[in-house]
Amino acid sequence: MRILITNDDGIAAPGLEVLHRIATDLAGPDGEVWTVAPAFEQSGVAHCINYVHPTMMSEIGERRFAAEGSPADCVLIAVHEAMKDSPPDLVLSGVNRGNNSAENTLYSGTIGGAMEAALQGFPAIALSQYYGPANRDLVNPFEASAHHAGDVIRRILDSSPSESVDYPLFYNVNFPPVPATGVKGVRLAKQGRRPGVVFGTEPHLSPSGRRFAWIRGGDQQVPASPGSDAAVNLEGYVSVTPMRADLTAHDMMEHLTGIDT
Repeated sequence: MRILITNDDGIAAPGLEVLHRIATDLAGPDGEVWTVAPAFEQSGVAHCINYVHPTMMSEIGERRFAAEGSPADCVLIAVHEAMKDSPPDLVLSGVNRGNNSAENTLYSGTIGGAMEAALQGFPAIALSQYYGPANRDLVNPFEASAHHAGDVIRRILDSSPSESVDYPLFYNVNFPPVPATGVKGVRLAKQGRRPGVVFGTEPHLSPSGRRFAWIRGGDQQVPASPGSDAAVNLEGYVSVTPMRADLTAHDMMEHLTGIDT
């Protein structure tokens, strides 16, 4: 198996090293693992692409590239440049430092990389490690994902249907904020919403008197709706959420027929 890995935390991120080990095991002795990841952190860029200027790419090792762009840029560079003669069988994005459950999904560059891979026609899975009091101070806070990701990915690949649709499936996987031994199992879960949790700003004044603002996230330990991704994560389960890039509110189509003329 030939596997492409990317992320949004950057080429030097510990989570990418975790993912490389996971991918190497999945690929097997006759497989290949290719890395095309952002040269610098790209957290929060979602599915953006650098459309108005070129993206520099540097080969920094065997089958290893850093690109000055977003995760979606990295996927495009991989499949159309670095791997154009040997396309991947699977694209893995992560392992993200922090969860991409619930509303975080909408902002995540990790998700953006997997989404672009799916749009390009490749099986794709995003992987993220929830942080919390039970794992953030571990020697390896990625312990749960490092130990369980291989099995979860194999389950997804074995279960995923063959499709011929405009917007193919990709998968969002979040590992709970517990040590590896604390993982209770795997749950198929919808995308949730943490009540009252939104991004905001924190103002700062520079020594020169200029005004700045840091973007801040909300409390990641707030319970979400039962059975949703963030809810099962906080209960100790790995969440698997099937996704598509189609943003249509399909449940509203039959209720808004009065708009048609």
